[in-house]
Parts: sequence; structure tokens; C-alpha cells
Amino acid sequence: MTPNRTKLDPLDRRIIAALQMDGRASWTDIADACGTSVATVARRAQQLLAEGVVRVAVIAPDINHAGPANLFVVRIKCAAGEQVRVAEAFLRRDDVRLVSLITGPFDILAELIVRKDESLSGRIVGDLQAIDGVQGCETDLLLHTYKVSHDWSRQLLTGEAYVPGSPEPHECDPSHFNDMDRAILARLRGDGRASFRTIARDLQMNERTIRRRFEALRERGCVMVFTLVPAVSLGFESVIILQITVAPSRLDATARELATYRGVRYVGSTLGASSLMCEVILPTARDVYLFVTQTLGDLDGVQGWTASMELVTFKRGFVETPWWRRALMDGRSAWLRPVTVEPSPAARG
Repeated sequence: MTPNRTKLDPLDRRIIAALQMDGRASWTDIADACGTSVATVARRAQQLLAEGVVRVAVIAPDINHAGPANLFVVRIKCAAGEQVRVAEAFLRRDDVRLVSLITGPFDILAELIVRKDESLSGRIVGDLQAIDGVQGCETDLLLHTYKVSHDWSRQLLTGEAYVPGSPEPHECDPSHFNDMDRAILARLRGDGRASFRTIARDLQMNERTIRRRFEALRERGCVMVFTLVPAVSLGFESVIILQITVAPSRLDATARELATYRGVRYVGSTLGASSLMCEVILPTARDVYLFVTQTLGDLDGVQGWTASMELVTFKRGFVETPWWRRALMDGRSAWLRPVTVEPSPAARG
């Protein structure tokens, strides 16, 4: 479906923020959060979902690999003109969590899951570098995740403070899932808002059993519901990946300080010399300037950084984004056209 609106209005943005808070919230709850009628919210939200502006997905991060695994950040250099084809090859892999085209010396940023009992050299050299169009790659081990914000638009649009979650992410072994769980999750991966009644009908199962199994998995942290939306459709000009070099003695404190800023979506520590990886979403280039000069530049322990911009994200959280093809075909697509928002310096959450 071709979007027929030239921009997202304030109600659209509030609906998206509510969906990022809980992608499976009822239309009634979302209407209450947005201060409008249930009918209006349902109509607007369903249009956003149908147009591919937003995608709600349910994922089980640990279901794709049997046993303990490490996450590696992989930066790929491609032959001229081969960037999209290589990105599509990464997109199709179940062991890849993130795929984005970026600016800078590398063309693609990816996150790769490797089981601890597997050979990293076999995966990198014998597998990924064998993909046609890949000229080389740089691989870095992710040591610790300090922040992953799936509700970043709510924080930026409403000014709400970031509330840190559990200090240690839940680890769920694939043995925790039975065949019924896998069937339910396969259905919800494509449509995270599918009703339990619809799933029960499609899978010829009992609705109450499906609801109980899903809610148990969600409560334990084995599955998560998240809402994908391109930052530019909400009017934010810049999505930036920073590789920050930090004095070792200040690594933990600096990472925790960065995580408090609303514009920061992700912070993780890596093994390489650029010891922090940080993803930042900001409204304007002016906000970026203020962030790097008045925030990053003033942080005790920061020794320097390099930066690249995300151009198009193909996959996030193991889920394909519904907009990457349109974004590549027509960067001026109406629904991707930024709307006007008030510049707001990245404030402490």
C-alpha cells in the first residue's frame, strides 16, 4: 500500500510512542494514553501498520541458537555497488540481529550471534567473508549492554526520563520453548498484534492455552514485544553510531552516564580500542552539535570518538523492517519526509 499522507501529525506520533511502550496494548489503553477515542486510535494505528510506517513484532532473542552465545559487532566493507546485495544476504541469516547501511569507511553494520562452542574464524572467514561483494570486515566482541531503548520515541517526544530496566538481561535457553511456543512465536513474529483468538484459529489450538503460554513467556523475559519505526518518519534527522574511546578506569561510569540521556538508544561496551558503542537519535544537526560538544565532549574519561550515520536499517532485533525497500527506491517517499519538530538539546533523562 502506498502511503497517502505527507507527514505524521502529533496524534500519529503519540500513537507510535504508545505502541513503543507496549506494542500489544489494547486500543482502549492506547486511546487513554493519547487522549482520544478508541475508534480514532484504531483507525489511525491500523493505517500506520498497513502502510509499513510501523511494525510490531514479538521475538525470542535466545531461541535462534542452542546454548550460550556471544554477540559480535561486525563492520563490513563492500565492493562498489554491492552494498544492498550484501545487506540482503545478511538480512536472510537467522544469526544476524541487526543490519544497517552506514556512512564512513565501512558500508554495513551488523550484529552477529555466535554460539560459544562454534568457531568464530569459521563463521567470519569461511562464511561471511565468502559472500560475494564483501571485501573485508572488522569484528568486535560485545562485552556488556548498558542500554537498549525500544521506546526511544516516547522519551524524545514526551520528554519522559529513561528508566533503566534489569541490570542483567534475561537469558533463556531454547529448551525453555516447546513446539506450541514456537508455533505461537512464529505467528507473532510477522504480526505482533495478532489476537490470541486469531492465532488459536490459525493453529487450531485453544485460545486460553495460547494466552497462558504467551503471557508466561513474556513474564519470564523469554519473549519481548517491540515496535519498529524509522526515526526520520517522526521528524528526527540524525541516527548516529558513535565508537567512543574511553579511559579504562572510567569505562563503566561513562557508559552509565551516557545511558541516562534520552537521545541515546543504545550503549554497549566492546573489546576493541573504541571501547563503547553508542547509538544516538536526535531531531536536528544542531542537536547533534550540542550533544557532541556539551555532552560527549564534557564526559570525564572520553578520549575521542568516530561517528557514522545510519542510512537504512534492514533488520533490527532479528526482525526485517517493512520500509527498507521503499526507502532505497525513493528516498523522498512521503511517509519518510521529516516533519517539523522543535529542536531540543539532548537532556539528561
